[in-house]
Amino acid sequence: PEQAARMKKLQEQEKRQKVEFRKRMEQEVSQFIQATGEPRRRFQPMNKIERSILHDVAEVAGLTSFSFGDDEDSRYVMVFKKEFAPSDEELEAYRRGEEWDPARAEERRRLRELAAQQEEAELERGPAPPGPPNDYKDKYRHLIGSEAAKAAARTMEANKAYGC
Repeated sequence: PEQAARMKKLQEQEKRQKVEFRKRMEQEVSQFIQATGEPRRRFQPMNKIERSILHDVAEVAGLTSFSFGDDEDSRYVMVFKKEFAPSDEELEAYRRGEEWDPARAEERRRLRELAAQQEEAELERGPAPPGPPNDYKDKYRHLIGSEAAKAAARTMEANKAYGC
């Protein structure tokens, strides 16, 4: 009976903490929505239950939310206003643990486009002409040398003793 009472008290305390946490998150999300110059907000790392509460609060408020971070201790939630919903590239940057930099992303996009154009140009040129990709003499030069054939050719002289 004593243990059951203690358990019930702990459960009530946990429930109260969750309700308080939810109220705090609702206030923070409300402040975030009213902050005009803030397209996204990153929250401190929190445990799984707290993250799920925050995701729920964000969803009710009409926001987009994602969790980032590798291990349980460092996972955090980022909340985005709908009009500033993140692109796939932006999400990938956060997943890699990088800060999102639109200028750098634009540069990467341009480089990818350039690479695609070069690849397209190569395809338009058509396949390489048939034949070996290199000269076998070059491949075996270290074995036969470049002068061996010429030296061998000079030694072949007609032998006058046989009457040729």
